[in-house]
Amino acid sequence: MEGMTDTATHRRETPISIVTPEPAADAARRRGLRIMRTVAVGLLVLAAVVYVATLGRDGFWGYVNAGAEASMVGAIADWFAVTALFRHPLGLPIPHTALVPKRKDELGRGLEEFVGENFLQEEIIRDRVAASTISLRIGEWLHDEAHARRVVDEASEVAAIALGKVRDEHVVDFVTQALVPRFREEPVAPLAGSLLTEVVDDGVHHGLVDLGVVELHRWLLDNPETFARVLSERAPWWTPPRLNEVVTAKLHTEALKWLEDIRDDPRHHAREAFDSMLEQLAKDLLHDEATQARAEAMKERLLDHPQVTSTVVSLWNALRRATLTSLRDPSGALRERAVVELLNLGATLRSDATLRERLDRMAADAAVFVVARYGAEVTTVITHTIERWDGREAAEKIELHVGRDLQFIRINGTVVGGFVGLLIHAVSQALGH
Repeated sequence: MEGMTDTATHRRETPISIVTPEPAADAARRRGLRIMRTVAVGLLVLAAVVYVATLGRDGFWGYVNAGAEASMVGAIADWFAVTALFRHPLGLPIPHTALVPKRKDELGRGLEEFVGENFLQEEIIRDRVAASTISLRIGEWLHDEAHARRVVDEASEVAAIALGKVRDEHVVDFVTQALVPRFREEPVAPLAGSLLTEVVDDGVHHGLVDLGVVELHRWLLDNPETFARVLSERAPWWTPPRLNEVVTAKLHTEALKWLEDIRDDPRHHAREAFDSMLEQLAKDLLHDEATQARAEAMKERLLDHPQVTSTVVSLWNALRRATLTSLRDPSGALRERAVVELLNLGATLRSDATLRERLDRMAADAAVFVVARYGAEVTTVITHTIERWDGREAAEKIELHVGRDLQFIRINGTVVGGFVGLLIHAVSQALGH
């Protein structure tokens, strides 16, 4: 812990250089600052020249001289104030000068507190999210098909790249190290029993039963020879062939008739018997220990089978190939469907005020949660970053951004000082007379 603390302290105390993200922008700011400095110095020089030229004169020129004198005082005073922010004026170590290099840490903490108190408050965040009408803007933006298609194109490209990065060994590791251990820990009987109970109660399996009956009937109808051959192979050797043929044909006919009855009668006793069997199986999976033990044993055998992993990999590869093919086809069904869904979403967001209100509230809740959880860390970055800056370089960087506007203080001080000087001289003249 001591080593970590020493390292952190060293990192915090070691100044770092400020990397210029936009050299061209900084060059433009530097030109603007140089121009405004030239203007401010030019006004000071002009005031000095006028002062010297009108020195000792009375009357109108006396007013001009007083104004020029006050202009010089105002210009020099404001030059001192502006310069003192970033460096020692004339290089002299005057107290309370070079404030930014000396007190950048205090300035950083003050900026951190300012941001936290004025930008990261729950009421402010909720007001800003509400005023932004995020969901309505999204709806308006998605209403344009070009925008919706752009989203789909970008998402498809990213998804295709992501799918291409997944290798077979990744899937194997995921199955063997994540899925299989988890399945071993989780009892399968309660889950299967609950799922089967819901399936039976909702009648979800009826569609599967209908499909199975129809397909089995069709197969029997199209393959009487195969049916007869299977039964003949199991007939006693001593039975006459003609008798086997008659019995097999009769069984084929009865099997077709029985399947037709099941197919056409939703309340057939075979269907009811199958439902009853499923209900009993669901109950046994939930409450019968012997059934639960058999289910667990079957689960273990299945998980131990080496074919499980290869089957999962094969399924994954098939799914990935199909998905990649659809994602890479600009006019494919998957992309077109996604565009339609986005357009529908945009239309819904535009027309459904209740939905927009709910989504905006969710966005505000999410923003408040993020700020409440990580806001302190975000604002602390300001202090930590400024603490690590080199003082002189930080002053130069800040001056580069705000120095041009600060030169207006010097210019205004020169102009306003001149007017004040005229006013004072006028009052003095009036009182003198």
